[in-house]
Amino acid sequence: MDVLSRPAEEFENDQTVEALWAMKAYEHAEVYFNILCSVDPKLLRLTPEDDLIYKLFREEFPNLDIKVIRESELKSPKEKAKWRPFCEKFKNIVEDYSYGTLIRADATKDYSEENTILVTRIQFYAIEIARNREGVNDDLRRLFKPTRDEADQKNNKTSVS
Repeated sequence: MDVLSRPAEEFENDQTVEALWAMKAYEHAEVYFNILCSVDPKLLRLTPEDDLIYKLFREEFPNLDIKVIRESELKSPKEKAKWRPFCEKFKNIVEDYSYGTLIRADATKDYSEENTILVTRIQFYAIEIARNREGVNDDLRRLFKPTRDEADQKNNKTSVS
């Protein structure tokens, strides 16, 4: 019998996969934030398609306040209906466009449990490219200092030549 034809209820969530995904998303967020704290955000290129992403984002969402994002602006049924076609435009353009990615709700703050929203990768790119180009992320270098990941520190201490 084909596994895909079996009811979804027969399968349990694999906590190992979920934990690995969460770790990867957190690592991505930490690396990105450290980069923001290290360089002029206006100089950052997140993808080869930044210009297209920004253009289409601002055409579709001209009035979205990117300084403080509310989850309802991304996930309410009405907003999902607007975001879904936007995201799908990048299906064959941006690698991993639909991967779950963490974004800061309030652009003036670091990632934290209360300041983090799970979005698709293309939503992250659209909002962060706009934040970078429109100067929203400019103060982060003054407010925060980049930190070294604990794993990197451990690896440096235990690396084998």
